[in-house]
This record gives sequence, C-alpha cells and structure tokens, in this order.
Amino acid sequence: MAESAARRLLLRGLGLRLGGVEVLRDVSLELPVAGRTVIVGPNGAGKSTLLQAIHGMLPPESGRVDAEGPRPRLALVFQRPAMLRRSALANVEHALAIAGVPAGARVARARAALEDVGLGYAADRPARRLSGGEQQRLAIARAQSLEPECLLLDEPTASLDPAAGAAVERHLLALAARGIGLVMTTHDLAQARRVAQRIVLMHRGRVVEDGPADAFFASPRTDVARRFLAGDWLE
Repeated sequence: MAESAARRLLLRGLGLRLGGVEVLRDVSLELPVAGRTVIVGPNGAGKSTLLQAIHGMLPPESGRVDAEGPRPRLALVFQRPAMLRRSALANVEHALAIAGVPAGARVARARAALEDVGLGYAADRPARRLSGGEQQRLAIARAQSLEPECLLLDEPTASLDPAAGAAVERHLLALAARGIGLVMTTHDLAQARRVAQRIVLMHRGRVVEDGPADAFFASPRTDVARRFLAGDWLE
C-alpha cells in the first residue's frame, strides 16, 4: 500500500442533477487515496451523491474524476447494504464472481474476508437473518474481498446501535492502519473527530471547507463551518 500513500483522486468541477435538483455544484477536490477523509454536512448536502460519483456509480454530468497514476481500486459500502437471499459466504463469493475472480479462489478469499471482520462463525447463516451490525460487517467484508486501495463508506454506522457501531468503527480504523484508505460520510461529529485525519464540509452541493481535521475543529475558516459545528440549522 506504500504506493497509494502519495496518490490522489482528482475531482474537477463535478456537477450533477437528480430529479431536476442540482445535487453537486462544481465540486473540486484532491482526495488522498490513503489516509482517513471524512465528509460531513447537513442532510441533503450531497455527501452520498459525491461518494457515488467518485466510485463511478453515478457519473457526473459535468466535470470528471481522475487519478494520479493508475486509477485506484475502489469499493463502496452503503448505509443500508443490500443482502442477497443466500448465505453470508455466498454473498461475498457473488461479489468476487462479478469482479472476475476465478472460481477456485473465491471460497478461500471470501472466508478470509469474513474472518477478518469477525464473522467467520456466520459464514453459512442466511445473510438477511443477521443483525444490523453483522450485515454491515458483511458488507465491509464483501468490499474488502475485492482488495480495494480505498474504501468509500456512506454513513456506515448510522443505522446501528452504539455497540455495533463501535465494532464497525474499530474495524475501519484497523483497515486504515494497514494502509487501506477511507473516504467516509457521517452526520456524527463525535465520530468525525475520532476517525478523520482530513475533513471535507459540504453544504448545498458545494465544498465549503477542506483541510486537516484538527484545524477544522479548532479553528473553522467559514461562517457555515462555525454554525455547523455549533449545531445551528443550515438552510
């Protein structure tokens, strides 16, 4: 992962409308592939849409997403991930099959991913019968199995109880310690303080602030950021 440390994703003037509403407005960022970037902002700010645009699931109508050097391997994890009507192991194997991993390598790779997130015991259990925290860890295992250089995570703990959310957060920090990059959205400022090395604040589809997390929390540069940190309603 050393090669990823200095590489960046280059977002240039991204614009996107959904249902006639402008969701992203001229978004330009340079996101490190490695490290821990947290995107914050009020509901409707465009955070989730930005992640999907970075991944390529929602191609922007204007602007582009480039990278320094080869495009890094990315994997996207949703707040409420879809689970197939099959076992936890088969869910991960399915993702590997779609990615073109040879059949002979899928089972071992899927089992290793489940063990890594602490779900080895649930390999043969129906995925849809797992708890919310287990399903989110399964979604992360599914993404991990693709061997991404950077994980894109949309509110990965928002739907979980505190204990399950803490388990997911600890695992994500462990992945980051191994050199896997994290770009994560959250509405939880306490979580952002714990996780982020870098903060991106969005409002009304635009980037309002972008910089080191310590500086953002200690001395926000804009009135929007100061109001957001104070808990004021942003319109």
